[in-house]
Order: sequence, then structure tokens, then C-alpha cells
Amino acid sequence: MIRIVDLYKSFNGKPVLKGINLEIRDGETLVILGMSGTGKSVLLKHIMRLFKPDRGEIYIDGIEVTGLPKKKVYEIRKLFGYVFQEPALFDSMTVYENVALPLKEHGLPVEEIEKKVGWALQMVALDGVEDKFPDELSGGMRKRVGVARAIVQMPKYLIYDEPTTGLDPVTADRINDLMIFLNDELKITSIVVTHDIRSALKIADRLVLMHEGKIVVDTPVEKIREAEHPVLKEFLKTVEGA
Repeated sequence: MIRIVDLYKSFNGKPVLKGINLEIRDGETLVILGMSGTGKSVLLKHIMRLFKPDRGEIYIDGIEVTGLPKKKVYEIRKLFGYVFQEPALFDSMTVYENVALPLKEHGLPVEEIEKKVGWALQMVALDGVEDKFPDELSGGMRKRVGVARAIVQMPKYLIYDEPTTGLDPVTADRINDLMIFLNDELKITSIVVTHDIRSALKIADRLVLMHEGKIVVDTPVEKIREAEHPVLKEFLKTVEGA
């Protein structure tokens, strides 16, 4: 489980996180919803220990991580897979090479790398494209390659940063289906940052709404329409039949 306690962060004197308290439970898909600039991605980067808070604590599997030395931080980061908003693939590398990159950094034997990459691509329904380059793939396929790279080391936690941004509705829905499948199949904990309410309603077990650096709603997704916050109501108005 991940537990965040009273987390604050400012940049150049501007407060971005203003006392975040949040628990992320093992095995759930937690969606962090909010408009651009509300601090969602900054919160993710604190969980990954890419940023250090001005104040507050983060516990990952019972270990408080904000004060850990660099060597221990590296061990914590191995628990996570990260799917970037943009696929962040290397154009000069094949699909195989992109997915294999984190494994090669750990010096695994070639046979083990081949097995793990093959498994990861099969999980995202991309087996058979190992020798293609990113510019030969559609946007949705590139996104799935990014997901394959994130899961190839079998992380305990899988973080998605705006996974449907820039995709057409049909492709975005396929990515939603993939996230649901992976959470069920791999039994991992998924943390999804998005401003896409349609995606949030489909994939979430629990939804939190961030607004002006604070969490203002925390609810099981099936009870989302009982929440009274006006920003959440504006999100729901964009969904047909809401």
C-alpha cells in the first residue's frame, strides 16, 4: 500500500501541493482526476521519488521514502512501471529494443530478455511487431509499446500519466480496455492520472478529484454521482446521460 501524509510542494514560491493525504490500496485502480495545472503529475513524481516534498511523508509498503538515500530510492523505483503521457520511445530503436531497454540496463542474459520482451508484447497484443520502428506504428500501437516497456519488469505498481491524451475515442477506449485487462491479469496496483472523465468512469475502482493542489473528492467510482463538489459536477456534465 502507498500512504501519503500531509504532502506540500511549492515551485518558485508558488504552492502546487497543499496538504495531500491519500491511501492507495493494493490491487485497486485509483484514478486521480483533475484539470490541467492542479498538481496531478507533480503528485505522481513525488510517489516515484523524482521530487522531494517541502513537507510531508510518503510510505510505500510501510517504508517512509522521502528521506531515503539514493541507493534505497533506486530500489523503491524498481517497484514501479511508468507509462508516460507521450510514449517516449526512441525512434532509432525497434519495438523490441525499446521494450528491452530497462532489462538491458540490469544486465540480464539475452535469452531472459527475449522471453520477457515477448511476454510483455503479448500482454499488450503486439506480438509480431518486434522489428518495426515507432514511426511505422499508429498512435495507439506506440502507446501500447510504452505500456509493454512499463510492465516488462513486472512492477508492483503501474502508473499512467494521461494515458488517453491525443488518441481518438475508439483508440482511447482500447487503451482503457488494456488497462482493465492488465490490472486483472497481473494483479497489480494501478494509479491513473487523467482529465478524461469517460476513461475514469470506465477503469476506476476509486476516484479522487484534485483541485487547486488539494484532494476535494475521494469516492468509490460507483458513488461518484453522490459527490457534491462543483468541479466534479462539471466533469460529469460532459458525459452523455450524466
